[in-house]
Amino acid sequence: MKLPENLIQKLVVRKQNNALRQLPYTSASIDFTSNDYIGFSNSAAIFNKTHQYLLDTNCTKNGATGSRLISGNHSLYKITETFIAQFHESESALIFNSGYDANVGFFSAVPQRNDVILYDELSHASIRDGILMSNAKSYKFNHNDFEDLERLILKHQNIAIPSGEKEKKTVLNTIYIVTESVFSMDGDCPNLEELVVLSEKYNCYLVIDEAHALGVFGEKGEGLVQFLGLHNRVFARVMTFGKGLGCHGAAVLGSEELKEYLVNFARSFIYTTGLSPHSVATIFIAYQQLEIEKETIEKLRQNIVYFNQQKKLLGLQPMFVRSKSAIQSAIIPGNENVKEVAKKMLDKGFDVKAIVSPTVPEGQERLRFCIHSYNTQEEIIEVLNLLSSFVF
Repeated sequence: MKLPENLIQKLVVRKQNNALRQLPYTSASIDFTSNDYIGFSNSAAIFNKTHQYLLDTNCTKNGATGSRLISGNHSLYKITETFIAQFHESESALIFNSGYDANVGFFSAVPQRNDVILYDELSHASIRDGILMSNAKSYKFNHNDFEDLERLILKHQNIAIPSGEKEKKTVLNTIYIVTESVFSMDGDCPNLEELVVLSEKYNCYLVIDEAHALGVFGEKGEGLVQFLGLHNRVFARVMTFGKGLGCHGAAVLGSEELKEYLVNFARSFIYTTGLSPHSVATIFIAYQQLEIEKETIEKLRQNIVYFNQQKKLLGLQPMFVRSKSAIQSAIIPGNENVKEVAKKMLDKGFDVKAIVSPTVPEGQERLRFCIHSYNTQEEIIEVLNLLSSFVF
């Protein structure tokens, strides 16, 4: 059956703007694209330890498929969630099937009608989709601009709530502040210390997505919030495993009461099949591996520093978004321009992702370099030399 005409036209517009998304194929090129920051997705140690753990514990026998509220809540969940909570110094951890599911489940369930959500304008699509499903009012603040955020707090902290047919009363309502510790397209970080102070000043509930910080920041890759010692002053953290841990799933960290609430009201948790014992065991083993992979995490940090040093030496720094994370973005305006540079990179054996509009605003198209522990200094020098030769 033919696709409806209005949908065909949307594809036509994408093609005309040179913005049509297509599924990429795995290449043998040098990887500056994947989010596998410390190489866990290809770790033989994690693969072998996971299978051995399943054999030793015989956990696959209680791995019936189904929602975790029916038959899918096998014993590995409790073991793994307990370990994650201890690792992150949190009261509790609740595993979701993906970071997208975690954000959609949290933001569609927790903020209530008459609550207010204030979110960074560059927040991930999964956060924004969850907010759209919420009954709360929502407003975006300028990226990492806490003066703008405070303006919105002052504007929306008091609302009139109907308390009867003829009566309204003004109350101090619940405000949720939402941001990311590392932004996925720019790779930059907000001033979390300042943000925590601001949220405490106005009794706001701070929620931080740490998808691109897990495995990158902290002595054990525990994430930026915990590395800064702010974890006990944040209402909730979302840890996604598909980046630094190289496996499926995510967890919401917070109080025991928050976990109980999500189990009862987060629809993306309730109405879906739970992860298999193998998937949960992989998460468990990957977290254990973080505790013994300090040299690998340190190598990633060294590569990030080296990348920043080299782009400065080559005069490339002005075209890059300022970042101390594993994500380094070089702005090359125009979909056609940035895709052409990415193609030239690939022809030379380097896989670097072109990010085009509308994923990013028009004029902010960029090459997004992802740095890994397994990239060599020679590869970093060569890929930046190629960039220099293509843009200058």
